[in-house]
Amino acid sequence: LVWALVLALAWGGPVLGVRGEDGGEEEDEVVSDELGEEDGVLVLHQHNFGRALSQHRLLLVEFYAPWCGHCQQLAPAFTQAAAVLQNASSPARLGKVDVTAQVALADEFGVTAYPTLKLFRDGNRTHPLAYTGRMDTEGIVRWLQRRASPSTTLLQDTASAAAFVTSQDMVVVGFFKDLGGAAARAFQEVAVELEDVPFGVAAAAELFQAYGLAADTVCLFKKVRGWQGGGGAILSPLLQPSLSLARQSEEGRTDFPVDPVRGLDVAALTRLLRAHSLDLVMEFSNETSDLIFGANIPHHMLLFLNTSSPAQLALRDGFQAAAAAFRGEVLFVVVDVTGFGADVLSFFGMTPADAPTLRLVKMENNRKYRMDGDSFSDMAIRAFVQAVLDGKVKPHLMSAEPPEDWDTRPVKVLVGKTFNQVAFDETKNVFVKFYAPWCSHCQAMAGAWEELGERYKDHKDIVIAEMDATANELENITIVGFPTLHYFPAGPGRKMVEYKSARNVETFSKFLENGGTLPEEPPGVSVAP
Repeated sequence: LVWALVLALAWGGPVLGVRGEDGGEEEDEVVSDELGEEDGVLVLHQHNFGRALSQHRLLLVEFYAPWCGHCQQLAPAFTQAAAVLQNASSPARLGKVDVTAQVALADEFGVTAYPTLKLFRDGNRTHPLAYTGRMDTEGIVRWLQRRASPSTTLLQDTASAAAFVTSQDMVVVGFFKDLGGAAARAFQEVAVELEDVPFGVAAAAELFQAYGLAADTVCLFKKVRGWQGGGGAILSPLLQPSLSLARQSEEGRTDFPVDPVRGLDVAALTRLLRAHSLDLVMEFSNETSDLIFGANIPHHMLLFLNTSSPAQLALRDGFQAAAAAFRGEVLFVVVDVTGFGADVLSFFGMTPADAPTLRLVKMENNRKYRMDGDSFSDMAIRAFVQAVLDGKVKPHLMSAEPPEDWDTRPVKVLVGKTFNQVAFDETKNVFVKFYAPWCSHCQAMAGAWEELGERYKDHKDIVIAEMDATANELENITIVGFPTLHYFPAGPGRKMVEYKSARNVETFSKFLENGGTLPEEPPGVSVAP
């Protein structure tokens, strides 16, 4: 996928993989436990997986499907990362498992989306670590190197500390009187997770004194740039983070004192450091996209504007002024509708003419909230964001216009505004395909779905339908992969059954003729009105 599509998916759907194809193929008859390689990547199967774990202390395994477009996109970066690690004599190795041929391994490790990457450490087969890094060569290498070697640098005197603090745009130093204590060990956990940030530790009394500290403290040192990013990096005060135990110190530094009773909260510190690794307001670009979507901040507040308009550029001031109160909880992003951001506009149902406008996105379910009105003041923006966080604003749901012949075709064409009246018609059993126009898996099953529509077009109580889930949104149904098939049985209660079996006409028909059930199908769930 091109970057624009990947980033659009991050604000409009899943970035990694889609739901699996029609089950799996039969296991290959492989009996040898020999470890074969392809381009430096171990080829793993049921019979040699244990041997690979026993021979490699750190083994990052990609579970993939040959037909998966996301897997195909990752393959060159994965191969290149394997070469980089081998050339660096790293103890980490890369391996891959074809889940369509190795169904037992996929089931053992709960693999349901592709690609899935898991790290196996010290031969432990039961508790692999989910990969959380970037899906490119540099991201894979950094993520593994941080786990293969000490994650922190020991600072022993003021000279080494000063050099470390100024060595990068952002560094983190943990000051601990006992480097073997619980707080220092927790700090090491945080350092492992933030592989793009250098971490140092210090225990010397002279360093506590030099940095004005009396107790265990984590200090973040950061250089930031202005809007234009020119003129060189300068130290600038970090804004107050949304955590009571954090306090602003000198210019370019934020302190996170360790609570003497509760100790160091790994999750809270990780979240805050991720937030502070970014500028208070990010500009959406090819260079910043990885940072924006990798920060794991639960909400994104987006200002769409035309940067060629001085009047619209001036709106950034109020936007930035509002951002400080939500740091760590909401990431504020400026999107140029005539630049790199133009490719994501369709995922918000927008055109460049809609700028300037504001949207807030809840990343866990991709719900979008539109700020109405003409005011772009910091007070108005703060009030809107807080209202969304408090659950007082309803999501803005996109809906295309229905085609004139939408209900005369064998496959009915649904849109957001017509979905409920069709899917929840108590006299009809409705089978709906949710698709994305660009999805190759959706395209592959299009013929079967049309044939199914032809087969049931004269059945009064069965409706075959489809909806473009990139152009239409529903309040109580979230689509997390393409294609997704849902069955809505006749009768009261707004029942919904997700279809997960083979994607062919005969199995579809069997499912319909049996009233929306197949062996091993999940039970229906209620959808709130």
